[in-house]
Amino acid sequence: MANDSSRVRVVRRSTVKASVTRPDAVLPVSNLDLLYYPMPLSMVCAYRRPSSGGGFVDVVAAFEAKLSSLLDHFFPLAGRIVANPRSGLPEVHCDNQGAELVVGEVGLALGSLDFGDLDASLARVGVPVQYDADIALSVQLVSFSCGGFVVVWGTNHGLADGCALCMIVDAWSELARSGTVVAAAPNYDRSVFRPRAAPSYGPSVGELFMPLVSERLVNALTAGGSLVGRTYYVEERDLAMLRAQASGDGERGASRVEAVSAYLWKVFATTVGSSDESCRMGWWVNGRRRLTTTPEEAMRNYVGNVTTFAVAEATVEVIQRRPLPEIASMVRGSIRSTATDEHFQELVDWVEEHKRKGNGNGKAAVKFVETATAGLGSPAMGVTSFASFSVDTDFGFGHAAVAMPTWVDCGRLCSGFVKIMARPGSDGGGGGSWILGMSVWPKLAAALDSDEQRIFKPLTAEYLGLMAAAN
Repeated sequence: MANDSSRVRVVRRSTVKASVTRPDAVLPVSNLDLLYYPMPLSMVCAYRRPSSGGGFVDVVAAFEAKLSSLLDHFFPLAGRIVANPRSGLPEVHCDNQGAELVVGEVGLALGSLDFGDLDASLARVGVPVQYDADIALSVQLVSFSCGGFVVVWGTNHGLADGCALCMIVDAWSELARSGTVVAAAPNYDRSVFRPRAAPSYGPSVGELFMPLVSERLVNALTAGGSLVGRTYYVEERDLAMLRAQASGDGERGASRVEAVSAYLWKVFATTVGSSDESCRMGWWVNGRRRLTTTPEEAMRNYVGNVTTFAVAEATVEVIQRRPLPEIASMVRGSIRSTATDEHFQELVDWVEEHKRKGNGNGKAAVKFVETATAGLGSPAMGVTSFASFSVDTDFGFGHAAVAMPTWVDCGRLCSGFVKIMARPGSDGGGGGSWILGMSVWPKLAAALDSDEQRIFKPLTAEYLGLMAAAN
């Protein structure tokens, strides 16, 4: 049994309000937001003991002094998520009730955590700290016995996607260091994703999602016992090697996401082997840079969800036989053909016709999930990449040793899941190493662990520079 020192002890909870008073406003959620509501969304940033600039007391003081200014910039984060009494749909009351600030401590050294399965290790010590579902922003500061600390940025996926969450972290770092935020004001205008007067969509959109209901899912023991957690790092030179191998002789070289996805798909297909004829890969795609009919300036600082899921299925034999450049081209083709203006409009229209189902007589609306992730049909693995966002985690105490979005409890979903994050301090746009968190089948994890090329290496405290703090 774990002793008390191995779990986070909450020292205090407080509420921080924006310093600028605004007239009460109600922010509706868009149809794209509803696809992911009410899923929690968190970013965990783990920091070494500061070599200069003070200790944890100074970290807490920085947030207490400047978090209100951040809320001036992102004012809905000081509000509360409530259900509209007429429609039952969520909306944000921007009434400045305040963001939550949690201060906690744990009697362990950061270096003693199992970084080879970081999500499970953090969960064992109680990070993130639980927060109420109606809170728009919970900022959590947790000190470790080594002098290192963790900052958790927690919100709701109905308000932000991964890109928007990274905007918040970026803005905080800039504000804390310089006293101001130079970036343009966040855009919360949900009207950019309005349904058409007569909603219209093709059958492929309906096939992309299914109701998240028990009779359509595997049982809890099958889901809970099928997957294992892994956290790997991939060095910059290996990313460059994979990219070169996946680019071939074509004029258009593969991106790093395409190259890593192609490599993973090949290992995945080999792992599936004769167990199934086919296997699927999917990618959660940020549409901000892909929408052409929406003004670029509206999308650049849009805080909300602009995400879709591209999925591709192929036979195991095809994936094993084709060279890496052809697999990378399949990845690129799936993403390009899915993340289009018309596809996003069809998504908005599809949600418009489905969002109120089950919402009458006090019943909750039906929640939908990507069909490929349910665990039925051929094996599937989804990939979400934060690596292109180049998140700035230095708010005056150095860059985080590691920053990673936390797992979402998927309950009875039974598919593989990969999340990619650039190592803090590296250039997410074109250089630096990556850290990958995975929830995959034991057989696939064993194949990655034993791969002769050793591309995916288990993440360790030593690699992150945390061993000295653990002693």
